[in-house]
Amino acid sequence: MKESTRKRFGQTALFLITLLVALLFFFPILFNLMSAFKSNGEIMRDAIAFPTSLYLENFRYLLTETEFPRAILNSLILTSVSILLQILIIPMAGYAIERRQARWTNFIFLYFLAGMMIPFQAYMIPLFKELKMFGLYGSLAGPILIYIAGAVGFGCLLYTSFVKGIPKEVEEAAEIDGCGRYGIFWKIVFPLLGPVTASMVVLNGLGIWNDFLLPMLALPSGEPKTMVVEIYRYIGEFSSRWDMIFAGTALSVVPVLVVFVFMQKYFVKGISSGATKG
Repeated sequence: MKESTRKRFGQTALFLITLLVALLFFFPILFNLMSAFKSNGEIMRDAIAFPTSLYLENFRYLLTETEFPRAILNSLILTSVSILLQILIIPMAGYAIERRQARWTNFIFLYFLAGMMIPFQAYMIPLFKELKMFGLYGSLAGPILIYIAGAVGFGCLLYTSFVKGIPKEVEEAAEIDGCGRYGIFWKIVFPLLGPVTASMVVLNGLGIWNDFLLPMLALPSGEPKTMVVEIYRYIGEFSSRWDMIFAGTALSVVPVLVVFVFMQKYFVKGISSGATKG
C-alpha cells in the first residue's frame, strides 16, 4: 500500500471515529431538546420519539407558576459576581507571584497549588461551620466567597504561565513614562491577558453555573436556590415531572452556549497559549 493511500485511509478512519464520538456526545443534548417540547405523558409513553407538536406549556408553567425565575436570578448573581471578583483579584495575584520571584511568593504559589489537590468533600463540613460562624450561611455571599477562594489556585496557575510571555520591557517603558504599579497592570498588562481571562471566565463560569452541591447545602432550604437545584426538586421518590426537568435543563443550557460561542476564539487561544508558555 502506498504512503499516500495509507495516510488517506488513516485520516478517513480518524474522521469516522471522531464523528462517532461527536454523535455519542450530541445524543443527550438532542434527547433533552426533544423531551423539552413534549408533555410528561408523551415522554413516559415513548421517551426517544420526536415530539408530535411544538408543546410550549412546559416553559410557560415553569416560568410563570413556579419559583424557577428566582432560581435563574440566583444563578446569574452567583455566576456573574463570582467571575467579576475573580477577574479583579486573581490576575493581580498571578502577576505579583510571577514578577516578584521571591521566596515568600513562591511559597504562596505552592500553597495555592496544594489547595487544588484537596477535594471539596474533605473540607466541606468545617467550611460550612465557618460560614455559620461568620453569618454567611444561607446567603449568596457565602457561595460567592467560596467560589472565589476555590478559583485562586487554578487561576494563578493560568496567569503566571501567561505573564511569563509578556516582555518586562513593556512595563519598564510604562514606568519610565510615570505610570504607577497598578496603572501598569490594568492599562498595560491586563489587556494582554485577554485570552487567558476568557479561558478562566468560560471554565470557572461553567463550573459555577452547573454546580449542584454547594448551592444545595449552603443556601436556605424552602427557598429558591439555583437552576440546577430547582430542577432537582422535580425528581420525586415515586414520580418525577420529566417535562419540567427537561424544560429547565434546556433553559439552563442556553446562556452557556451563548457565552461560549462569543468567547470561543479567546478561550481556545488562552488554553493553547497557557499550555506552551513557561
